[in-house]
Amino acid sequence: MDNSKFKILLVDDEIDILEFLGYNLKKEGYKIFTAQNGKDAINIAKEKKPHLILLDVMMPETDGIETCKLIRNITELKNIVIAMLTARGEDYSQIAGFEAGADDYITKPIKIKVLLSRIKALLKRTEFSPETDKSTNIIRKGSFVIDKEKYTVIKKDKKLSLPKKEFELLWLLISKPNKVFTREEIFDLIWGNNIIVGERTIDVHIRKLREKIGNNHIVTIKGIGYKFEE
Repeated sequence: MDNSKFKILLVDDEIDILEFLGYNLKKEGYKIFTAQNGKDAINIAKEKKPHLILLDVMMPETDGIETCKLIRNITELKNIVIAMLTARGEDYSQIAGFEAGADDYITKPIKIKVLLSRIKALLKRTEFSPETDKSTNIIRKGSFVIDKEKYTVIKKDKKLSLPKKEFELLWLLISKPNKVFTREEIFDLIWGNNIIVGERTIDVHIRKLREKIGNNHIVTIKGIGYKFEE
C-alpha cells in the first residue's frame, strides 16, 4: 500500500502527542495535518479532505465525541474514516464514540506499532461498501431505497440519516434478505478482521439502526448473528 497517497488529520489538545504521532506517521509516508480543537479540525477537514481522522476524546470546549457528530453531519465529510483516541478504558468511551459515528477507537498510551497496524487496516477499507450486485449502486427492498453512492436511505418517502457504519451494516444485511450473517462475518466485512473492537460494537450499531428503521426488520438469531426481513 502506497502510504503517500493518504492524508491523515491528527486532532489532540496536547502538542506533545501531536508531535509524537506526526513524526512517526510522516516516517511511514503519510501526509499529516494537525489541529488542537474540534472547531479547527472541522475547518481543516473541509479544506484538506483527509482519508482518516485520529480524534482525541478528551478535549476542552468541543470534545471528540461532539466533534465526531458534527463531522458526520457534514455531507462532504461523511465518509471520512474516524478513529477515536481515548485514555479511558471503560465502555462509555467506546459506545459513545461508535454512536457518534466513529469507525474505531485506539487507547492511550499509544503503542506506535499497534497504531500503524490499525491505521493500515482502516485505510484499506476506505473504499469498502458491501454489495452483491456490482452493476448497481441502488438497492430497492420493500419500502426501502438505498443509494450507496449518495449514502442515502429512504423509507416510505422519508429520508433517514445514518452514520457510515450503520449505513454499511444496513446495506450488508439488506443486500441478502433472510440470509443470516454471523457476527464474525459482520465484523470482518464492516470493520475488518485486523481491527480490534469491543464485543458490544455490533449490538450498539444494531440497536441504533433499529431505532431508525424500525424494530421488525433486523432479526436476531440467538448465538449466531442477524438477518434482514422485509
